[in-house]
Parts: sequence; C-alpha cells; structure tokens
Amino acid sequence: MASAESSIERWFEDYPAGDVFDIGSIEVHEQEVLEFARRFDPQPFHTDPVAAADSHFGGIIASGWHTASLMMRLLATNFLSPASSLGSPGVDELRWLRPVRPGDVLRGSVTVLSARRSASKPDRGLIESRIEMHNQHGELVFSTRAVSLLRCRGIV
Repeated sequence: MASAESSIERWFEDYPAGDVFDIGSIEVHEQEVLEFARRFDPQPFHTDPVAAADSHFGGIIASGWHTASLMMRLLATNFLSPASSLGSPGVDELRWLRPVRPGDVLRGSVTVLSARRSASKPDRGLIESRIEMHNQHGELVFSTRAVSLLRCRGIV
C-alpha cells in the first residue's frame, strides 16, 4: 500500500487503476462529535450523552456526516494533489457500517478502481475509487465510491 501525501505533486497519470493508497489516520474527539452534531445532525444519540447512553448505541456516536468529513480531511490532505485536483462530480454508495465513537482512531485507504482520460477534455481524467475507513480494531466503519477529476501531466 502506497503512502499518499498531498505535498507531493501528482497528476492523473499517477493514480493507475489497482493502486491502493494509505491516507493516514485521525482521532475522533468527543467535543468535536458533539459540536458537529449540534450544528448539523442534532439527533440525541449524537448530542446528548444521557439520551445516547439509553439508546440502542449505548453512548454517543459520531454523525455519519462527521465521519464523512473526517474521511474528506484525510483525502484532501493525503491523497488529492493541489497541483491536479479539479474537484468531484459526486460520490456513490455512501455507507456508515459501524458506529464511530469518541476515542476511535480511524485509518483511511483509497483503492483506484478505474482511471480514464476525458474524451472531450484531454487535459484531464477521471478516477473512480473506493474509500474505506477502519477503526483501531480493524473494523470497517465507513465506505464510499467517489469520482475525482484530475489534471493530466504537462497539459495546460
């Protein structure tokens, strides 16, 4: 598994189908879980420790959208290159597979599923990838399929 760092200049050609990238890890902090949920996903099992303890989760869990945001932080910092990233037309199959709890340490990986150069805009290409986040126990907690639009090397 390759290590990925966004400080490295990479282009469409540097993301071949089949490559797997380790995008690092990030710790889940309780205060951030609560703040995110209170602002964006105010459900009691995300925002209220007492109510969460009485829920089927048995305690506070991160919003799935918070987990997706943590993944995006790792992806933007450790996978996408500022030299070539042109954004994304979207994601598919967004899945929250296990609860993410304060104190968890999530590690991300990206598998490039396909890479194709644009027929209409030859200065760029599209990669489709599977992004996964595992907790410190190796359990898969999050997955998605994403499409990234990237500049090709040496074409202006």
